[in-house]
Amino acid sequence: MSEPAYFVLAALLDGPLHGYGIIKRAGEQSGGRVRLAVGTLYGALDRMARGGLVAVDREETVQGRPRRYYRLTDDGRRAVTAEAARMEQAARIVTRRANLRTAQA
Repeated sequence: MSEPAYFVLAALLDGPLHGYGIIKRAGEQSGGRVRLAVGTLYGALDRMARGGLVAVDREETVQGRPRRYYRLTDDGRRAVTAEAARMEQAARIVTRRANLRTAQA
């Protein structure tokens, strides 16, 4: 899973958000590393929706413009949780090896 996709899914863990909310939260949660362009975000959301990871929660009109809110599906929640566990395991391996090297030096 790409880092942007991971943070898009992670942004939705607390509940439905509209596009700008996802962009903002993904940026905050990634420490500013993930900067999503609007077109990139909606392309990713469309792919994730086709893959069953997110779904449209609701739509509303704000100042004459449609605003679509997205939510995680159960599959999306499982996918982001599994990716977090995978990254945590990979980080532990590297951290242990680096600490072992430091202790041996």
